Amino acid sequence: MQVKFRALSLSHKNAPVQIREIISLDEQAVHGILLKLKDFFNLSDALILSTCNRTEVYYSHDKDISTEIIKLIGLEKGLVDIVNYLEYFEIFNDDREAIRHLFRVSMGLEAQVVGDIQISNQVKRSYQASADLNMAGPFLHRLMHTVFFTNKRIVQETAFRDGAASLSYAAIELIESLTSNTFEPRILLIGVGEIGEDVAKNMVHIPSAKVKISNRTQSRAETIAAEMGFEVVPFENCMTAMEEADVIVCSIQRSEPFITKELVKKFQINSYKLLVDLSVPRSIETSVEDVPGVILYNVDNIRSKASETLEKRLASVPKVEEIIEESITEFQGWKKEMMVSPTINKLKQSLEQIRQEEMARFMKNADEKEFAVIDKITKSMMQKILKVPVVQLRAACQRDQAQEMIEMISDLFDLDRVKTDK
Repeated sequence: MQVKFRALSLSHKNAPVQIREIISLDEQAVHGILLKLKDFFNLSDALILSTCNRTEVYYSHDKDISTEIIKLIGLEKGLVDIVNYLEYFEIFNDDREAIRHLFRVSMGLEAQVVGDIQISNQVKRSYQASADLNMAGPFLHRLMHTVFFTNKRIVQETAFRDGAASLSYAAIELIESLTSNTFEPRILLIGVGEIGEDVAKNMVHIPSAKVKISNRTQSRAETIAAEMGFEVVPFENCMTAMEEADVIVCSIQRSEPFITKELVKKFQINSYKLLVDLSVPRSIETSVEDVPGVILYNVDNIRSKASETLEKRLASVPKVEEIIEESITEFQGWKKEMMVSPTINKLKQSLEQIRQEEMARFMKNADEKEFAVIDKITKSMMQKILKVPVVQLRAACQRDQAQEMIEMISDLFDLDRVKTDK
């Protein structure tokens, strides 16, 4: 049976965050599953991608082993009821569709925020993990380098990666621009729900910032702070931290404003204080801007900037898809050539074995000069005999008839008995 490239995907498109959290894999779990795939199924090409929005496994095998892989994930995670999550996985057993899905994910077409640049780096790290465990053979190496080259083309030839298209990243760009003249800006994040956590993770783009986190549930703040290297401020000490901060990002859910004009008036503001309100309903009174030195941005201000960028990205999607299809077609051409290479090698070795046996049989008494002449003649004859089947095999690739031609030549020359050199 022909080995196919396959994929299984659990993502934000078919699973809520509660399910994605359960299935999500850390670096150690990815390592463990890759080793099990190698030991249990003898896989030489496998890649596992796990982010906050998706957990996916790509692999090459002659059979669909997606259910077995999902069970391995359950085993690694200690989930005895993993079969209950099967419905959330999308399975790609068609070779070209699995390849196309990997391209679309890697380019950011399948991201929650179209064109998200983070996914490209996450895919690179996943590939490195596979390579480190010798789980990337010639097929996966070539495929991933084609993916990376395609990404470069998209950056160079389209506006797909321009600007900030997510609310949280747009907020980071805003903070970065407004604090560019401030040495080590002090930033306080109040509330680390879904948006607040995303802002925290995007703070890596302002490496000089001194970041503190405050949240009503302190354990959640501590978890995120430990991951990012930030300081935690107990929620009851939030007022003191607000006065010290140059930038306050608030994303908490309250029926009444959490930061009021009266509160802000009590702060000693030496130069400026930037307030960013990412809450809906708003958690900062709009009148705080009446206080000298205070600058306020809310969701609508920031979202308009993100929406403008998103429109440009969406307009670039047809060109991005065109580039992807060009890359897939080029890769498929290489893949077809790879498909017939073992047969060509076996045929060469079969004919060479016959040539060597006949040379040994009839050239026992030949001198060195005679042997060299006959050796040259027989090698030339072998090359001419090989030419037609090799040309026919490659032509069959282009017609998508390689498998039939491989079987026919294998039968004609009894190639199943030939062991190829490693």
